[in-house]
Amino acid sequence: MTGPEGPELSVVLPVYNEAENIGRALRGFTAHVRTHHEILIVYDFDEDTTLPVVRELLHERPEVSLHRNEYGHGVLNAMKLGMDRASAPYILISMADGSDDVSQVDNMVELARSGVDVVAASRYMRGGRQIGGPRLKRTLSRLAGLTLHWFGGVPIHDSTNNFKLYSRSFLDTVSIESRGGFELAIELSVKATLAGRRLAEVPTTWRDRTSGESRFRFSWLPSYVHWYLYLFRSRMRRKRLAR
Repeated sequence: MTGPEGPELSVVLPVYNEAENIGRALRGFTAHVRTHHEILIVYDFDEDTTLPVVRELLHERPEVSLHRNEYGHGVLNAMKLGMDRASAPYILISMADGSDDVSQVDNMVELARSGVDVVAASRYMRGGRQIGGPRLKRTLSRLAGLTLHWFGGVPIHDSTNNFKLYSRSFLDTVSIESRGGFELAIELSVKATLAGRRLAEVPTTWRDRTSGESRFRFSWLPSYVHWYLYLFRSRMRRKRLAR
């Protein structure tokens, strides 16, 4: 939805050959998101199959814009560039493969308006679900999210899901140290927790893509482990200093 004033929400969609999915993803935002928003589609290379499909839609979708990833190839750099180019006070990271339940976006914005800095769409809270995807990936993600919540004091149950909304005021205080893949979500969840920022969540149903190729790589797991341990080490360091 667009309006005469600037958007309240910027949606960052990193893409990689999503010709089969991008139209459905954009229709989802039209159907479900009433918040005045813009959609920044970030791509790595000019031959990306997503581009012809999006360009056909641009004349009827003024809220959509294309951005070449000038920070370097990869989904992490695409997300970082999109966040930097975003013009709204709230920034949502979503995927273009149709896996995210965008019907929850307006509820996420409502929480942000109340002063929440990180709003997670959670697969692992009451009412959340995860359908499909590799079993090992699902198990590790759930284990990480729930143990960070139960034992690490992270207020949300799903730190690893990148389908999150951030306040610009929070992002402006954070130096992003992630080096690749999708580790950004867990880094920002951990850093917001340690900084005493407000985090909240809404239940979501995540569905594995039905077409195209996932960009997740198990080689990224050490990066997730780094931020997992970073939280517990920081907690222990603070306890020692407080003695």
